Amino acid sequence: MSMQQNKPRRHFLKAATAVATTALGSSALLSTAWAQAKWPAKPIRIIVAFPPGGLTDALARSYGEHLSAKLGVPVVIDNKPGAGAIIGIDAAAKSPADGYTLVMSTSGTFWQNRILYSKLPYSLDKDLTPVTVFPSGPLVVGINDKIPANNMAEFVAWAKKNPTSMGTYAPGSYPHMVADQTNRIHGTQIQSVHYRGEAPMWLDVASGQSQIAVGSYLAFNAVASRGVRAIGVTGSYRSPKLPNVPTLMEQGDMAKLVTLEGGLPLVAPAGTPEAVLKLLADEAVAWSNTDKAAKLRETFAIPNKPKNLADTRKDWEGEVPVWIKLAVDLGIKLD
Repeated sequence: MSMQQNKPRRHFLKAATAVATTALGSSALLSTAWAQAKWPAKPIRIIVAFPPGGLTDALARSYGEHLSAKLGVPVVIDNKPGAGAIIGIDAAAKSPADGYTLVMSTSGTFWQNRILYSKLPYSLDKDLTPVTVFPSGPLVVGINDKIPANNMAEFVAWAKKNPTSMGTYAPGSYPHMVADQTNRIHGTQIQSVHYRGEAPMWLDVASGQSQIAVGSYLAFNAVASRGVRAIGVTGSYRSPKLPNVPTLMEQGDMAKLVTLEGGLPLVAPAGTPEAVLKLLADEAVAWSNTDKAAKLRETFAIPNKPKNLADTRKDWEGEVPVWIKLAVDLGIKLD
């Protein structure tokens, strides 16, 4: 091949190399531009779909304090309870996807609301994206201390003969589903009474207004010496704070619902930059390894920790369909 024939090939290779170099340079510039965009440049808002005083609020505030210290901007907790958490979740779904608005609620209100309500003002799949999930640990099944029952089977037998209501911390929440499933399996007629959060729910169990409730250890413990007694815990392992209280599984209840451990998802508007989502999830993991987080988890009897973005997405894809199927099978409708 002559030198003249080689010239076009050399020119092509030189041009291709220049294009590749430019592309790599552009990518690097984009990364640099993002790094220099000074995010965050203003306060970050975490919407909590429940009132102050419960586990969701406590975790959001502790994580928010950690995030603020790490990023150097205020992190504001904005409690927006009501309508089965729809108000708070919808506020986040309609916020700009710029990394400045997040929302935290219970897994049931995120995942199962799409089944429990015929029409929602947002789409979980299209309008929101997960950041991480804060584990909630085993939930406590507590009853009014005057009821002569020491386990769930004895309580069910009592409920068949007496008017019974179960307190829940939101329509469509985990205890609401437990009440519905108990009615279906055992033929009871337990009525669900919905509250705006755990504190008023447990107070009514203590006073005898409701007979049973399911909720976090700390909220239960606030009334444990005031007329409420634990007869079981949900999930596959016992609560570290109640080692002598058997799980519902150990008591012979093998219904799928009581074997699952829910959580408190931290979610952002869809379209939030990937780098922001990853940073927020990584900081949740970093927070979970601090002494302050360890003390909070001990207080609420939560042994597990949140995960990074990739693992959260993997769990989300595997667990959400299970919870949705439970909601479909139970056939609960809230509208």
